Amino acid sequence: MSKPGVGTHAPRKLPVMRILGIESSCDETGVALVETGDTGWPRLLAHALHSQIEMHQAYGGVVPELASRDHIRRALPLTREVMARAGHALADVDVVAYTRGPGLAGALLVGSGVACALAAALGKPVIGIHHLEGHLLSPFLSEDPPEFPFIALLVSGGHTQLMRVDGVGRYELLGETIDDAAGEAFDKSAKLMGLPYPGGPGLSRLAEQGNPTAYKLPRPLLHSGDLDFSFAGLKTAVLTQCKKIGEAAHTEGAPERADLAASTQAAIVEVLTRKAMTALKETGLKRLVVAGGVGANRELRRQLNALCDKDRVRVHYPELHLCTDNGAMIAMAAAMRLQSGMQVAEPRYSFDVKPRWPLQDIAHELA
Repeated sequence: MSKPGVGTHAPRKLPVMRILGIESSCDETGVALVETGDTGWPRLLAHALHSQIEMHQAYGGVVPELASRDHIRRALPLTREVMARAGHALADVDVVAYTRGPGLAGALLVGSGVACALAAALGKPVIGIHHLEGHLLSPFLSEDPPEFPFIALLVSGGHTQLMRVDGVGRYELLGETIDDAAGEAFDKSAKLMGLPYPGGPGLSRLAEQGNPTAYKLPRPLLHSGDLDFSFAGLKTAVLTQCKKIGEAAHTEGAPERADLAASTQAAIVEVLTRKAMTALKETGLKRLVVAGGVGANRELRRQLNALCDKDRVRVHYPELHLCTDNGAMIAMAAAMRLQSGMQVAEPRYSFDVKPRWPLQDIAHELA
């Protein structure tokens, strides 16, 4: 059960607070500072981000041990950078927030360790945040923030979900992937075509040069009658098509390669858009929020914009630079939880990270 006043459509009036957010769930180290005011949603004062993409490229994917070690190197320098940009001293921080999960266990431990040590040294409380809730609420950092209630399409390399969101901490799972996430389908398909890590953005750029109807690829669960997703079969179909095409599927500049990229993207985007629009129709809601790394995909945005415009639905996205993992979304989610009364920051300096943590559980676990 929700607490009285929890998840209301407008933020409560609270004293001005500054929340430092630290994100370290995978291969990006992000730090940000947000400030709550006496009215309105919290505002972003400064943020800084370091991506480990270049380091992991040689291995074709994220190496957890290397990711953890790099988070250790980057967290404090990024914190100093953020505080300098914001024009504040560490003593001005009221709460330190960190990503509690889900994610890589070692990487999460680095973020929680830095956050708890810093908070203990400053005599400030901490608050652990769900990584997906950070993505979910990241559009509130944009110039055109959404209003509750809305349908959320969370699409990233590790997750693909449709949620009904009635307020902060009030999330109902409508559908999710039963195997691979959409971002994983992008990345693995790209790897089959010989594109460098991370393959998703590269596949999307290559798709702009190809014909999306050149190859007939499956749209798994498109007519399943529910809102679940499946992308494992698509990845297998791409592999089969690569074998049929032969060397051209891996050759730079080959039209067959661009056509396969475009056809792959078309299949993924069609499933995502059709399911999202079905969720809106079934719930009767007229507002859609798209969050997660795949939310930056141009074709996905183009098709959703067209469909939502036709059905008179408002669609919201995070700013492009906030689609990837970042500290701003963690600080924002913490601030919104504090504003809504959903959670209280406490001086509990424990490393209780949760590498596996369903989003729908947080209303019970954190309330």
